[in-house]
Amino acid sequence: MSDEKQELSVNGRQAVSGNGQGRATESGQRGGRGSSAADERSMLPRVDVLEDGSGITLLADMPGVSRENLDLKVDGATLLIEGKVSAPAPQEMEAIYVEIRVPRFRRAFTLSRELDPSRIEANLKDGVLKLRIPKQEHARPRRIEVAVS
Repeated sequence: MSDEKQELSVNGRQAVSGNGQGRATESGQRGGRGSSAADERSMLPRVDVLEDGSGITLLADMPGVSRENLDLKVDGATLLIEGKVSAPAPQEMEAIYVEIRVPRFRRAFTLSRELDPSRIEANLKDGVLKLRIPKQEHARPRRIEVAVS
């Protein structure tokens, strides 16, 4: 499968687009590219996107991903979230049943021009990645004072 784009909006307009809904995908398998992290099978983390007047908050479920194994990148208008699941077994023990067969999360979003990618803030707590992406100043709602003449 290729990276499908899922459309999300801010104020009814295109703000962010992302791929898929939590199913496993194979990214970058076409086009004869060499082996890279994008070529490995990966799961799409479930994501909630919340909007307020000053920007959007993106909450991504990434259970088993530590801060050290999390990689966030912005390239142009593309936000890429990647994480490797680490579930170490105690020494001299071997897992006999594992539900996570694809130990990687990967999801890409296209950010609208209304958002300011240079001011993204990220926090990882209890397996949930929280990204705060503020709007550009020109895209924020503002109150206009009316003068009395």
